[in-house]
Amino acid sequence: MSDSTTTPARLPLSERVLHGDARAVARAISLIEDEAPEGADLVRRIFPSTGRAYLVGVTGAPGAGKSTLVDRLIAELRGRDRTVGVVAVDPTSPFSGGAILGDRVRMQAHAADRGVFIRSMATRGHLGGLARATGEAALVLDASGKDVVVIETVGVGQDEVDIVRTADISIVTLVPGSGDDVQALKAGLMEIADIFVVNKADREGADRTVASIEALLSLDAFGAGRWRPPILKTEATTGTGVAALADAIDRFRAHMTPVQGERRRARAEWRVRELLALRFVQHVHDRILSPGEFDRYLDRIAARETDPYTVADEILRRAMNPAADRPAGSAGHRSERA
Repeated sequence: MSDSTTTPARLPLSERVLHGDARAVARAISLIEDEAPEGADLVRRIFPSTGRAYLVGVTGAPGAGKSTLVDRLIAELRGRDRTVGVVAVDPTSPFSGGAILGDRVRMQAHAADRGVFIRSMATRGHLGGLARATGEAALVLDASGKDVVVIETVGVGQDEVDIVRTADISIVTLVPGSGDDVQALKAGLMEIADIFVVNKADREGADRTVASIEALLSLDAFGAGRWRPPILKTEATTGTGVAALADAIDRFRAHMTPVQGERRRARAEWRVRELLALRFVQHVHDRILSPGEFDRYLDRIAARETDPYTVADEILRRAMNPAADRPAGSAGHRSERA
């Protein structure tokens, strides 16, 4: 694969992605983000050529300096002769519905580097710190030949744990002087961190933050051969500690190589289950329920005439045996989406 910016337009989009064409990569991610049928077909075509990139997730609370840290990490990885793709998940604009491009603005120093591709992506209401299409966008960057794909989450706090289902490594970024960050660790981020980064380490309280994390880690008995998350101090604005972070990522990758397939299999299971759920709900709306029927179910629940479990069971029964619910001679129908 190459880092060329353009390839012959006559080639299929999937082939141009595999050649590393930046415009094709951008177009492919847009199709996936818009949930266009062509996007799913594209993923099918490029999937056999994926699995080579290493996916690095960077998460943490708002204001932790994640974007600046990612910017410095890109520079460090490029200095090690690795190509880098970035999916930066930003809040959704209340006006356009698109991403508020704060992350891309902060990474403009790499705009002219052909070995770097940066894409901002709006959450579009999806919870967990990521957009629904984040995983597939990472696949496109993987297929295009990027060595490392960095996924930066939007920064929503304690519920921001979907990154563990998307990345090969999860880096949790904290800042000194915020008790909320340590509370967030107890609420779930503690369980997903492969590396802790205390950013803005020049601030007062950095050592106390490190000690707090160490105290929480001490509650877990790390057995022989089990990875113990290191705690690194960085100053992203100056680049201090970023080389050590890149080294820690490499150590984790080497440590986890024997079981990396297990992690990726678990992620595949989660994604297939998610797609099945989405497709089933779409099938119910399009093929099982008549126009407006879903809304009528909701009205009955709100009026306490029935309950959600009964409604779900009824819809499932009809979906499992649609012929029994269909009038003679009917060929099915499409409905409004609730």
